[in-house]
Amino acid sequence: MEYYFLIAAGIITAFLIGSIPSAVWIGRIFYGIDVRTQGSGNAGATNTIRVLGAKAGIPVLLFDIFKGWLAVYLSVYFAPETMSELAMIHFRIALAAVAVLGHVFPVFAGFRGGKGIATLLGVGIALYPQAVLVAIVIFVVVLAITGYVSLGSITASVTFPFVTIIFFNPHSLSLLLLAVMVGIFVPLTHHHNVERLLKGTERKFSFRKRKTPQ
Repeated sequence: MEYYFLIAAGIITAFLIGSIPSAVWIGRIFYGIDVRTQGSGNAGATNTIRVLGAKAGIPVLLFDIFKGWLAVYLSVYFAPETMSELAMIHFRIALAAVAVLGHVFPVFAGFRGGKGIATLLGVGIALYPQAVLVAIVIFVVVLAITGYVSLGSITASVTFPFVTIIFFNPHSLSLLLLAVMVGIFVPLTHHHNVERLLKGTERKFSFRKRKTPQ
């Protein structure tokens, strides 16, 4: 009974951590603005920077990354002592998944959150530290060349499974499958961005906030 109670408690805690809507709270508390009502309408770091500027957006980015990492780290405290190595991997993946889910559907912000990219990055740092470094480099290069955060995120995520398989050979099939799911999940959450990219209407990234939020 205690075994399953610890697992359930860990999963609930990870979801609640993922649900902390840093973009929404920082916008409301310090600027009197709900970032979901302006810009892209997304409660994430990119839109926060676009609407409120880097001074607000960078703390949002760092916190959202941290909560993804922290969710996985909860396994240290909630994993039962009798849990096997394989079960531990599955438990950490479950914690990661519900944290990202919490970011996308935050219970503390009416279930309207962000796309989960920063939180997913934090998860990746915890589970695939070396492969994530390569993904970050890919993201930065694409962003620097094109100016599009969405294209950088999509490119990094789609190449992530290949980087993981070819260069780092994960020791667990579950981790390999998770990497593949990341490569599918991110483009799906960016389908509106893909449409705008194809139409040539996607907004390029800038650290400066918009002068006249709409």
